[in-house]
Amino acid sequence: MAPEERSAWVMVVVSAVSYVTYVAIILASARTVPLTEVPYATTLLWTVGGAIVAGIVLAIAITIAWPDQIGKKDQRDREIHRYGEYTGQWCLVAGGVAGLAMAMAEVDHFYIANVLYLAFVLSSILGSVLKIIAYRRGLPTW
Repeated sequence: MAPEERSAWVMVVVSAVSYVTYVAIILASARTVPLTEVPYATTLLWTVGGAIVAGIVLAIAITIAWPDQIGKKDQRDREIHRYGEYTGQWCLVAGGVAGLAMAMAEVDHFYIANVLYLAFVLSSILGSVLKIIAYRRGLPTW
């Protein structure tokens, strides 16, 4: 397995686990207060920060486990990375547009922040899943 594919697997797992953790904490807090009154900002920042730290730690662990593959990127790796990143960005664009529309409609900040966070998570997961598929099946031919 290529180092870039391992990184994509890490990103999928870390993104999914951090978002599920965030949603679970928010929903647990919403048992006693209305959803829009849940103090979400601190939880959001901690789960995003935790995901960043977990991603870094796991990347270091992967590098230590497979040191012979450090810096071995070829043209295929670069093309797969570009394919996953560019395609995954569409979720981010859609989330940004949705957040902008919600702000113009004066929707509660809770919903705007959560749509934007979901867009980041979906972008990360989609891009990583597409990279994994490309490593397993090859890049799509246009």
